[in-house]
Amino acid sequence: MSQKNQHKTRRVLLPSGREIQVRRFDQGRTKGRELHVCPSCDSELVQPSDWSPHADGRFAMTLECPNCGWWETGVYERAQVEQLEDRLDEGLIALLEDLHRLTHANMASDVDRFIEALNFDLILPEDF
Repeated sequence: MSQKNQHKTRRVLLPSGREIQVRRFDQGRTKGRELHVCPSCDSELVQPSDWSPHADGRFAMTLECPNCGWWETGVYERAQVEQLEDRLDEGLIALLEDLHRLTHANMASDVDRFIEALNFDLILPEDF
């Protein structure tokens, strides 16, 4: 397999239970700075708030840091934007995993309270 044809596949489990695959083809190393890192405070939470394709294959984007309020608008190379997308995908996966854990914990807590209410005869027919 040639270097140009290598790709990364990520599986993302959505809250609905549906699983999607995101496939990214590697086009070499990123040139320039990493867009997800804030040049002001070094936070790794920089995110795009506006973007559009540029005529030469690059992307015009507005980036914002939620940590310190820094922002900039510029035109960035495709490789930089793809690396930012990878970081955003990783963040989405982490958020979905946290959502799954929290949902599970909340449901377990609800079941425990329901069982306790049943044990103390606190559930009446008119509750349904």
